[in-house]
Amino acid sequence: MLAGTYHLTASTELALRYVPTTHKVVALTFDDGPHPQTTPQILRVLKEKQVKTTFFVLGSNAATHPEWVKQAAQDGHEIGSHAYSHRFFNTLKTTEYEAEMDQTNQLICQLAHEPAVFRPPGGSWNDAVARAALLRGQTTILWSVDTGDWRRLPVGQVVKNTLDNVKPGSIVLMHDGQPALPTAEAVGIIIDKLRDKGYQFVTVSELLQYYEVRH
Repeated sequence: MLAGTYHLTASTELALRYVPTTHKVVALTFDDGPHPQTTPQILRVLKEKQVKTTFFVLGSNAATHPEWVKQAAQDGHEIGSHAYSHRFFNTLKTTEYEAEMDQTNQLICQLAHEPAVFRPPGGSWNDAVARAALLRGQTTILWSVDTGDWRRLPVGQVVKNTLDNVKPGSIVLMHDGQPALPTAEAVGIIIDKLRDKGYQFVTVSELLQYYEVRH
């Protein structure tokens, strides 16, 4: 039974790094894809493990490799927006980042479904960026666990970075936008080890439903 529905109530909650909850649930997320080598590898592992995740797709990559966005959605994964060009939003004019948001949202709608979550490139956000996302029906999502896969760390280190920092309600940052990442191998191990600890895996939008108001 879910603990409650998340509602934005203050500027400090305009961007979420994790969801406060006592339930052992965690959201695995993948940024920057799709990539024709890395994304299919990750999708195969996720299908084998029967885990649903959230892919924050980069619009420029989605336009080049739309088939993998479609496949991820067909597999039951959530598709979120990661903007179009990976420029840092807190350095752009309002008209520039809003154009990137709209372009990417339109593309995702054509390939999958209307995106309910948004992650600014590089985690570069401010209240104005988050409110622009909110006006488009999206919650701005950051992360609480950085696996370090983007630095091409050894698989064992990526796993350790995750297991050492995960707690109920964690949002885990991984990547699928480059070749030769350790992500596909690491995520299978991460799933097995967290399951052994009693964790369940949900999409980001599902995780938001576990939000517990703390007094």
